[in-house]
Amino acid sequence: MARHHRTSQNDASRALSPAQRYASFRRRQEQNRSLAAQFADKLPFDLDDFQRDAIDALEHDSNVLVAAPTGAGKTVVADFAMFLAREHNVKAFYTTPIKALSNQKYHDLVAMYGPDNVGLLTGDTSINSEADIVVMTTEVLRNMLYEHSSTLHALRYVILDEVHYLADRFRGPVWEEVIIHLPDSVRIIGLSATVSNVEDFSRWIESVRGTTKLVVSERRPVPLEQHVLVQADADTEPELFDLYRRDDHGEQTTKLNAQLVDRLDQLDRRAARRRGEERPRKGHGKAGSRGGRRPDIQRYTPRRWAVVDELNYLDMLPGIYFIFSRNGCDQAVEQCINAGLELTNEDEMRRIRQIVDEMVEGQMSQEDLKALGFSKFRFALEEGFASHHAGMVALFRQIVERLFEEGLVKMVFATETLALGINMPARCVIVEKLEKFDGTGHVPLTPGEFTQLTGRAGRRGIDTIGHAIVVDHRGFVPATAAALSSKRVYPLHSSFHATFNMAVNLLNSSDYETTRVTLDHSFAQWEANESAWQLESQMTTLRHALAGYEQAFHCEHGDFAELMRIRMRLSDLEKNERRRLKQTAFRSDQERSTAFRNLDKRIAELKAQDRHHPCRNCPDLQQHLKWGHRWVRETREYERVQRRYESRTGSVARQFDQICFILVQLGYLKRHGDDGHGTADMRLTERGQLLRHIYSEQDLVLAQAIEEGIFDGLDERELASVLSSLVFEARGGIGGEPRYWPGGAQGPVASTARALENVHARIAMMCEDGGLDELAKLDFGIADIIYEWADGDALASVLKDRDLTGGDFVRNAKRLSDILQQIATAEVYMPHEDKPLAQVAHQAMKAVNRGIVAYSGVD
Repeated sequence: MARHHRTSQNDASRALSPAQRYASFRRRQEQNRSLAAQFADKLPFDLDDFQRDAIDALEHDSNVLVAAPTGAGKTVVADFAMFLAREHNVKAFYTTPIKALSNQKYHDLVAMYGPDNVGLLTGDTSINSEADIVVMTTEVLRNMLYEHSSTLHALRYVILDEVHYLADRFRGPVWEEVIIHLPDSVRIIGLSATVSNVEDFSRWIESVRGTTKLVVSERRPVPLEQHVLVQADADTEPELFDLYRRDDHGEQTTKLNAQLVDRLDQLDRRAARRRGEERPRKGHGKAGSRGGRRPDIQRYTPRRWAVVDELNYLDMLPGIYFIFSRNGCDQAVEQCINAGLELTNEDEMRRIRQIVDEMVEGQMSQEDLKALGFSKFRFALEEGFASHHAGMVALFRQIVERLFEEGLVKMVFATETLALGINMPARCVIVEKLEKFDGTGHVPLTPGEFTQLTGRAGRRGIDTIGHAIVVDHRGFVPATAAALSSKRVYPLHSSFHATFNMAVNLLNSSDYETTRVTLDHSFAQWEANESAWQLESQMTTLRHALAGYEQAFHCEHGDFAELMRIRMRLSDLEKNERRRLKQTAFRSDQERSTAFRNLDKRIAELKAQDRHHPCRNCPDLQQHLKWGHRWVRETREYERVQRRYESRTGSVARQFDQICFILVQLGYLKRHGDDGHGTADMRLTERGQLLRHIYSEQDLVLAQAIEEGIFDGLDERELASVLSSLVFEARGGIGGEPRYWPGGAQGPVASTARALENVHARIAMMCEDGGLDELAKLDFGIADIIYEWADGDALASVLKDRDLTGGDFVRNAKRLSDILQQIATAEVYMPHEDKPLAQVAHQAMKAVNRGIVAYSGVD
């Protein structure tokens, strides 16, 4: 039968022309080839080994975690996931940590697959949301999971770009929520920077998602060389030195460059002579001292414009100059312009002017552009310079990114926000200092931060070498730069913690015990459990030691361990409890005297128990006490280790328990089926459903304020003004109240603000009592600005004489608009009959989300 079938096939094949037979052969051959091979054939370049390993694993239905340096080509793996999605007629989501990255990736994919096949969801922007490939921020995906969106039914692949961002204190937990709660059928493609504990992270993903292939590449596609730029004084030219010495082949080694160390030593001696000091002790700053130096000697710090001028002369531009200050970035542009530097020719200037005018046309009014200093901004661009920081509006940042990518802007002065994923590689990266201000003080850069910054150096396919340059500065020693430039750079630790919104969303679809088990699957708990085994081993050792001491002081007259416990409690009362009472603020002298009388009574009782204990009659009492004191010391150590162990095991679930306790007290949850032993399920009340739809750092504060009706009676301007306190956080921690209260100090805005602060204070106290993280403070610092904006005032007017940049204003207004949208859409869960708040919130959202705030940057 089989032979007859083959004969029939051969007859049919002979009936075809040679060209048709060849085409049929090619089709069969193509069908037998793997999709990975077909995908690779379409690329204009050969795949690296790590890329091949990753896409092969993905084709074989494995989750994939790729850890590689910036610019190594990790996104090729993401592209293959989207290729698979189209081949299998399923959906793929591409998630990013910030909207700017989402916008950039959306444009890239539209160019690749066409606008009909790609969508974008960023919270304030929705384009073609039902497309097979959708780019979104990670928060959008988290919210879709909680809402059980029907869009998830056909979802097969989720790309988590910059997945190491889950270490971020504020937004990092969203990544873990997504990884834990995605359907089992979905495959995850995690793209990460190289971190030192990536194996641990991969094992955690495998523990919650199944088979996971870890692919690590530490090879940069463009080799990176490290340099230091020094300058003797204002009258001499800057000098560029290699940080490391070179071998016979001209390659940088891992040993410090002796010429650099000697030059710094010479400059130290020159600085000392200028100050009339003695010459530094011999050997300070020499290579033998590992690049050390006297901290009190201040060398000349190269000026920013001089650094740029020297690098331009050395043909090392375009470059990104990282300055950890927005004002510093803007000042650096001015300094270069004032110094007369020009980095562009006439043709480039004309092209820059054309692109800028095209991008601005129709996007903003002339009044808004004037308020943002557009003319000054464009002039600097035409000279080849630009700033890039969060204080700029999105359109200006996008203009800078476009011009830099096209090689028209030659030097960008940027804060570290530029290092996060945006596609702006350069020939060189300059780091002004190896420390930055973190909001409370100056702290050293971590190896991870340094690597993230310098990862931009070296354009693949253009440069053969990338250059990372540290500018000599106060306190700089070469050894510090060398320590920061290691390959495996920093550990990735979880920032996961349960939130009130997370709790009600989980309990909306799962019972209480299932939810606790789910939280036990977080990376935070996995890390805690991994460290707990060492404590468990320590506890076992201590238990053996205690058993040995108990055997040594075994007494025939009674329980000697009991006697030692009495003495331990007595010691605690006489020392610790008495000290605590002395530091306690009592409401009255009578209350104080009562507390001390009760303490004295308890101490007297324990002393009596000690005096009458049967072991006191033992003739070997002193010998037993010798072992007993050792037993006490080890018992206290055992209890300390045990507390640490218990704080780690189940810590996330215990935090969830405290959150649920507060939510029950406030009526957002109710116990169901309590058997009298504390085991009960939790069910959401109507209040709980309201809280479930509020995604804000102040989620419970906002929900409780709505429940108490404190916003009732406000108009849209007043509501926006008060709610700005939930999103605004003044730079440098200076905020609190606005310059004036709209409507006066006794008006509706000020009185509602006081009521909101009372709600915040009550919930903050409950959190403190439950051992939860401290609530962020409310900040009404822009209440007046938001009121004016919602009232229709122009941008120039609301920012006049205010210490608030256009970018900061827009970012806060967008976040406020998002909260107003949440309130508007949660109307069905409002507690009042007529529910006017939802309508007012909708009107307030439209009043806030206008003009420059409504600009998304996608078009």
